[in-house]
Amino acid sequence: MSAPASNAPGSSAPQPRRPHTELVLIRHGVTAWNRERRFQGQIDIGLDEEGLAQAALTGRRLAAWQVDAVYASDLTRARQTAEPIAAARSLPMRIEPRLRERHYGSFEGRTHEELERLQADAWRRWRQREPDFALPGGGESLRAFHARVAAALGDLARAHPGQTVVAVTHGGVLDIAYRIATGMPLEAPRGHDLLNASLNRIRWDGSAFSLLAWADVAHLTASREAPLDDVEARRRRDPLESRVPRDTGATR
Repeated sequence: MSAPASNAPGSSAPQPRRPHTELVLIRHGVTAWNRERRFQGQIDIGLDEEGLAQAALTGRRLAAWQVDAVYASDLTRARQTAEPIAAARSLPMRIEPRLRERHYGSFEGRTHEELERLQADAWRRWRQREPDFALPGGGESLRAFHARVAAALGDLARAHPGQTVVAVTHGGVLDIAYRIATGMPLEAPRGHDLLNASLNRIRWDGSAFSLLAWADVAHLTASREAPLDDVEARRRRDPLESRVPRDTGATR
């Protein structure tokens, strides 16, 4: 396949492809259930007013980036977040169901407090991150969830060699992506952020993923509220602070 021509004015010479593919993974904007610390899983919850504002700010941030394709989970909260991104780049929004959140089975629709009281054993095993524990009520195990996400990310990267792909997804998917890119075991406690409307960049070199930047929320400074962390819904003291490098987008 020949390399695409440059879009720069006055340039018609083909430009070489980059040796890697970049995935910009974005967690959906905030929902009412995020605020209640209520498991959403694959229940189809839409964004609240602040979540829609976060989606608009994310689209504005990415309008200046070189983006070649936009994908989203088929759940409403992901699609609503992806819409302004795709519109800003004049790209179609492609649906990828494998980018869905983990199926949490009977956890879905319940808060942390309810589960700790009503399903104490399952709650404990979930907290301990047992890789092969399938959540009650038809939920996925961590290992099965990991396999689904790994297959989806690998297929996206191979379908767009040398390009930049935006994928709007969910906190659980981001967690698996971080572990894939860093080699972090499934059972290891999480120390990385999974923030609403955050930009999280990983690179595919043809054989493996690596981490470029994580939990970038610089575009949300105009938002009324700090972004929430996945499931635990803990507010951070500084919404721009992260344990790993962030990309300011200044050169994008």
